[in-house]
Amino acid sequence: MEKIRKVLDEQLDENLLQIVLSGKKHTDVPGNRKIRPIMKKDHLFFQVSLQDGKKEFHENYKKEEMKEKICQWMEQDYKQMQLESTQWRYSAMVSKKGQVTVKGKRQEEKDKPDLNHNRPKRYILEEGIRVPFLEDLGVMTMEGKIVKSRYDKFRQINRFLEFIEDILPQLNPEGELTVIDFGCGKSYLTFAIYYYLHELKNRDVRIIGLDLKEDVIETCSRLAEKYGYEKLKFLVGDIASYEGVSQVDLVVTLHACDTATDYALAKAVSWNAKAILSVPCCQHELNGQIQCQTLEPILKYGLIKERIAALMTDALRADCLETAGYHVQVLEFIDMEHTPKNILIRAVKTGQKTEKKDMKRCMEFLGVSPLLPSLLEQKETKV
Repeated sequence: MEKIRKVLDEQLDENLLQIVLSGKKHTDVPGNRKIRPIMKKDHLFFQVSLQDGKKEFHENYKKEEMKEKICQWMEQDYKQMQLESTQWRYSAMVSKKGQVTVKGKRQEEKDKPDLNHNRPKRYILEEGIRVPFLEDLGVMTMEGKIVKSRYDKFRQINRFLEFIEDILPQLNPEGELTVIDFGCGKSYLTFAIYYYLHELKNRDVRIIGLDLKEDVIETCSRLAEKYGYEKLKFLVGDIASYEGVSQVDLVVTLHACDTATDYALAKAVSWNAKAILSVPCCQHELNGQIQCQTLEPILKYGLIKERIAALMTDALRADCLETAGYHVQVLEFIDMEHTPKNILIRAVKTGQKTEKKDMKRCMEFLGVSPLLPSLLEQKETKV
């Protein structure tokens, strides 16, 4: 950790913009840690922000404490550290064997950070900075201000980009990234992914948005051409039958209705996708199947049965992905007050498969036979 300690000794001052610790080494780590300098009672501190579900926790440290804490976290919890100051950008990686690699690059000098302790939350796409696709989608004005009635959409886009930021260290660090967005719809998030990866992260990225609505695809294609997004393509097509690629880095499926989500997840697994982000929708399949004598006293209430069936559907999907060799988390996408469809399944390829026996016992107990396990078994048989 001496290489990291040396960088921190030089960079932990009022010129620091942000440090992000990412790439969790084990499942007990709630999420990324973000660090910024703040001024309290004329003393410089470093504030650590940690997002755990809906809640965000903060802790403040002096320089020496902060330096030791970061080294401890990098040794035990995280694989990657990204540091940016007004003049420098550093990247540190810790291998499985504990070997530390640090790369630094001087950059064009940026403005000093706002050290105000109570400054507003900083989004990946910041208010006040014009983003063309947000203007055309009615989220932002030409002056870079967020349209008041569309602020929830602005928050949703930024929250989704945070999920992308979390899994970015698990994707190929160099070369072209291939992303498939099944059921892209109006493509708020498709454009956001391209903008984030290509414009903000300077990655070579190819994104394909797929949807059945021809008018929507035509509109999105026109906008992509307008912005000069040469590797952002929109196609009319069905999730189950799409065969346009053979290898994919990231599969995104947002609000694909009912079993369309299952077809998308099965496709992702067959392509050996490095990561999957899925927000399921309209989970009707198990609601018509579930039969469990033990649970009958509560399943007799239609609304309760519907919600239990939806939760069981997504839980079984998550477990299916674990049996296929993914590390899976079921996370909250956005606040319940904005939409009831707020579960996001995030899966990152590890190659470590879990046993299917427990999942089969659970399916037998509920009396259900969901689609995804059978789709994955069919693909295994073909292989």
